[in-house]
Amino acid sequence: MAYNQHMSEQHWDPTVYLRDAAFVPALGVPVLELLAPRAGEHILDLGCGDGTLTAQLRAAGTEVLGVDSSPEQIAAARARGLKAEVMDAHALPFTEEFDAVFSNAALHWMLEPAAVLAGVRRALKIGGRFVGEMGGAGNVASVVAAYGGELAARALDVRQYNPWFFPTVTEYTRLLESAGFIVDSIDLFARPTALPGDVREWLTLMTQPFLSAVAPAAQAELVDAVRTRIRGQAQQADGRWELDYVRLRFQARKV
Repeated sequence: MAYNQHMSEQHWDPTVYLRDAAFVPALGVPVLELLAPRAGEHILDLGCGDGTLTAQLRAAGTEVLGVDSSPEQIAAARARGLKAEVMDAHALPFTEEFDAVFSNAALHWMLEPAAVLAGVRRALKIGGRFVGEMGGAGNVASVVAAYGGELAARALDVRQYNPWFFPTVTEYTRLLESAGFIVDSIDLFARPTALPGDVREWLTLMTQPFLSAVAPAAQAELVDAVRTRIRGQAQQADGRWELDYVRLRFQARKV
């Protein structure tokens, strides 16, 4: 799968992320529990963001390295005193260095999964485990459909702007096994997710590649149009917003 040319349109402001998306690492705690990190282990946090979960791995006594494609997020992680590097997950440079690779809410932004998994496998020691959670098939389907409708009305193909890879269990199992992993567990489950504020902030933060389809001056109007399309499904009776998150959680081993 080729890189989506519009991925470069997604930028992360750590302050905005903390304000509007702090629920992302908070909801990643069960994935940490599945990882069950042990003191002294060497762990790679793939797509570490601002380092919230990386810090928890360090607190568990592990030697952890966080990597992310966002220089701004890596700067925020380093400000926590964490070891963190700007890195393209499609070209990991490590060879048998880690006891485990951990990833939360990041793999679905990586549009060449076979390249990512090859690098993860190479980075792990024999018997090392790969534990993660990502958006799965059907994740925020309401949002994708709303952008599809709005962009089609502007004679644009939403597929050219979609920055996400949301696989099924079958699809991701096949990718993991093809990369040389044994899959110990993999589950797809709905997790409706309440937002801390208006969905407008979530759309502005999380869907920049879709918004890049139109001129900057027209992006707020596009956000409002998408908000209107999903309002009947996503806005609750008390005014809160909740999105149709679907997660894929897995545990695999290098053999």
